[in-house]
Formats: sequence, C-alpha cells, structure tokens
Amino acid sequence: MVFIQNPDAFRNYEILEKFVAGIKLKGFEVKSLLSGKGSLKGSYVSPEKNELYLKNFYLPPYQEKNTPKNYEPRRPRKLLLKRREIDYLIDKIKEPGKTLIPLKIFNQKRLLKVEIALVKGLKKYEKRDKIKKREFARQKERFLKRERI
Repeated sequence: MVFIQNPDAFRNYEILEKFVAGIKLKGFEVKSLLSGKGSLKGSYVSPEKNELYLKNFYLPPYQEKNTPKNYEPRRPRKLLLKRREIDYLIDKIKEPGKTLIPLKIFNQKRLLKVEIALVKGLKKYEKRDKIKKREFARQKERFLKRERI
C-alpha cells in the first residue's frame, strides 16, 4: 500500500535507476505516516558521513499534544541500505547532473520502505517534447477508436 507519492518526480526528472530502502523513524512518526500525513514534495537524498539521509521530507506530528517539544517535522531521516548500494549511489551522485530523490513511501511486509530513484533533471524543452508525444498518442488513440466504431 502506497502512503505518499512524490508528485513532481516523473514530470521533472528522467528516472535512471530505482532502489528500495528502509527508513529510520520514531514511533509517533510511523503513526503519522500510516494515517497518510506527510509530503515528499521538494525532498531529496544526500550523503553524509558515508550514509544516505532523506532531507526536507515533511512529516507532521501524529497528535500535536503528545509529541516532544523539540520535534522537527523536516529533520533528516536515515535511509537503511546495504553498504554496497550506499557506496554505488554515492559514486553515482558525484557524476554531474545526477541526483537521488524519493518516489514513494509504502509498506512491505509490515515495514515502511522508501523507493528512491537515481535521476537526471529534464530541461524545459525535453518536458515540452514529452507532453507533445503524450498528446499525440492520445489523439491517435481517439482517432483509431472512432474509426473502429
């Protein structure tokens, strides 16, 4: 079951590779996530001290009165991956024009997982070409559907 999706991921980026990672959360953050709160908009993955962290991920408290006073909704959250994958991704991020972004948060066998993707940003003209191709395909389908009837 998908709890949160990144709305801008497929529109603004070309997805090169996908990975599934665990995420380190506190108990009340898990409850908040299971209730559908949170936003991946503008979030990204960055390396720190040979680890990967999900940054700028907004996760509001589950119950306002029962959360700790020093709780930060946008704090960096550690991603749990194998050492080989972490090293591979850190090397790939160093290449120009490539970055890591989260695509969605879902559960897998009672565990919360984050699908992250190695992406390359699209330029404005590439986005326009993508839209043109999609519109042409829709018009073609409509025309063929009309011709069959």
